[in-house]
Amino acid sequence: MGKVLMLHGINHNMFGKRNPKIYGSITLDEINESMFQLAKELRLELEVFQTNSEGEMIDRIHQGYFDKVNAVIINAGAWTHYSYGLRDALDILEVPFIEIHMSNIHARDEFRHHSVFAEIAQGQICGFGFDSYLLALRAAKTLMNEKNRKGELNTSI
Repeated sequence: MGKVLMLHGINHNMFGKRNPKIYGSITLDEINESMFQLAKELRLELEVFQTNSEGEMIDRIHQGYFDKVNAVIINAGAWTHYSYGLRDALDILEVPFIEIHMSNIHARDEFRHHSVFAEIAQGQICGFGFDSYLLALRAAKTLMNEKNRKGELNTSI
């Protein structure tokens, strides 16, 4: 069983209230519950974390390194476009991480088209609404299976 760390960024605690035309009416609790259900089906251990503090997010990424998580999924929100501190923290990880967004960031404001994480992420998933999270969890499982086949997966959790 692999361990996945799901990181929710700034303003995500307001899903369900925040701009429903873009993000829909689903709440963060509903997203997490669906992710936990899928993680169980995929035989993954899932931990979720949300913060509006960039420093707390960096600290949690560092803790993920020491916890020896096997994959990270991150929806950093607006931090995606400018937080080199988060990028540097993510670059410390020795496991794949997947960047996700519910909206299609490439079809929105110009500043949202650029991700400072893109060059170091295993991949990006955006534009599928709430399903972006489930697609990312499935992708994380695939990446862990590949590492396991190569004998690179740390399952001593």
